[in-house]
Amino acid sequence: MFREKRYVLVCTNEREADHPKGSCTNCGSLEVRERMKLLLEEKNLKSRARILATSCMDVCENGAVVCVMPDNVWYGGVRPEDAEEIVEKHLVNGEPVERLLIPEEMSGLSLFG
Repeated sequence: MFREKRYVLVCTNEREADHPKGSCTNCGSLEVRERMKLLLEEKNLKSRARILATSCMDVCENGAVVCVMPDNVWYGGVRPEDAEEIVEKHLVNGEPVERLLIPEEMSGLSLFG
């Protein structure tokens, strides 16, 4: 089990419904964030992780986008029903949820250069 604190960044950027880049909010990110916060509370994990709302993380085509730091793991297409799997597998056991990963070669994502 991991003891290190993790920060779960949930994009809550909102654009018009017809915007060409899309919008994580239109993909259900607010519900994802609320579900994850509730799960941390229920499982008494608030000392081990924080769920944070962010503005655009620049990978809009993958909405709803969630990034777990300091692991630098990026998830795309996250729905509220995926929240429990992310909390259990990643935040509790340290194992990324493979089926939700945004491929690194597709995005070149890193907050650390």
